[in-house]
Amino acid sequence: MPTPVQASALAATLRVCNEEANRLSERAFRGDAKPTRAHLQRVAYSDFKDRGLSAQPALHVIRKVADAYTVLRANIAAGNLGEPGSRRRVKAESKPVAFRSDAAQPFDDRCLSWQHDAGTASIWTVHGRMKGIRFTGGAEQLKALREHRKGQTDLVCRDGMFYLAATCEVPEADPNERPAGWLGVDLGIVNVATTSDGKVRSGRGRNRQRRREQELRAKLQAKDTKAAKRLLKIRRRKEQRRNRDVNHKVSKRIVAEAERTGHGIALEELKGLRERVRLRKPQRAAVHSWPFAELAEFIAYKAKIAGVPVVYVDPAYTSQECSYCHYIDKRNRPNQAEFRCRSCGVVAHADRNASRNIAARGEMAWNAGRQSRVPAPSLRQCRM
Repeated sequence: MPTPVQASALAATLRVCNEEANRLSERAFRGDAKPTRAHLQRVAYSDFKDRGLSAQPALHVIRKVADAYTVLRANIAAGNLGEPGSRRRVKAESKPVAFRSDAAQPFDDRCLSWQHDAGTASIWTVHGRMKGIRFTGGAEQLKALREHRKGQTDLVCRDGMFYLAATCEVPEADPNERPAGWLGVDLGIVNVATTSDGKVRSGRGRNRQRRREQELRAKLQAKDTKAAKRLLKIRRRKEQRRNRDVNHKVSKRIVAEAERTGHGIALEELKGLRERVRLRKPQRAAVHSWPFAELAEFIAYKAKIAGVPVVYVDPAYTSQECSYCHYIDKRNRPNQAEFRCRSCGVVAHADRNASRNIAARGEMAWNAGRQSRVPAPSLRQCRM
C-alpha cells in the first residue's frame, strides 16, 4: 500500500530494470553476448552500474535475461512451440525475448527488508532506498511470511496495484502412517468435487457464471478490435482468479475434513485426461476450461502441510462400477446424476458412487505400497 510518491518510485524502478533487461536481451539475440549468466555478467555488469543500477539489482536483471533464454531454449527443445518452421516457433526465434515495462523484478534480502511488527517494508528503488512502505495480506499469509519466508521476493505491478510475491518454505507435517480410512474425491463439472463421505461441492453457480463469461467472450472475439482484445485479456485474468479461488476453498475443506477424521485422501490420476475422454462438442469447452489439475495440486500440497497421506488411483470405469457389488457396465449410468446397478439393483448418486470406488482403490493402493516396503525375509528365516 504505497503512497503516491512511493508508487511512482516503484513504477520507475520496474520500468528502468525492464528497459535494461530489453537492451541486454537484444545484445544476446544479436550474438554480442552468450545468453548465460556468467557471460552476460561480464558483458553488462559495469554498464548497468554506470547507468545507475546498484550491484544486486544489476545481477538480478542479468539473471532474469539469462533465465528467459534458458526457458526459451527448453521450450524449443521440448517442442512446446511447434515443429521447425511453424508460425509460433518462427515468431519466437525471430526476435529477442521482450519484457514488459511493468514486468516483475526480483529482490533479495540486500535490496528488500521486512518490518513485520510495523507492517512496513524497505526496498531499493532507482530514487534511493524507500522505507516505511506499508503492506497487508491475509492472516495466514502474514503468518507464513513471518515464520517461513526464505529466498527472493518479486515486486509485481498489476492493474496499477503493487504486490510483493515472497517465497515461503513451509515445513511438512509428519505424515499419518495409519489412516483411519480413505476419503475418495471425484472431480467433475456439475459438482466440482464429491467425497466418499457424501459431501458434494456443487459448481452450478460457477458454471452459470462461466456460461455468461463464454457468451461475453464470443461477442468480444467477434468484434476483433484493440479495445475488445484488451477487454478479453482482462476478462481472462478475472476468470482465472475466480477458478483459483473456488479451487482453494474446495481443497481447503477437503483436507480439513480428512485431517479432522484421520483419513487419507484418494485422488484420480488425471494425466492424459483430455486424450482419454471422448466427449460431444458442447461438452469439450467445459472440460478443457476447468482446471482439474490445479484443484488436485492444491489438495496435494495442503495435505502435505497437514500430514494427510494422498494416493493416486486409476480412474478407469470408476463412474460405471458399482461400489457395492463392483459390477461394471456402461448402462449403469442412465444419466449424469444417477447410478443404477444392473446387477444388484442399487440406486445411488453417480458422483458419490464414483468417489466410493476411488476410496476403495486408494485403500488397496496404500496397502499394496506398504506391503512392497516390507523387507523380504532372509534365507535363514525361510529355512526355519
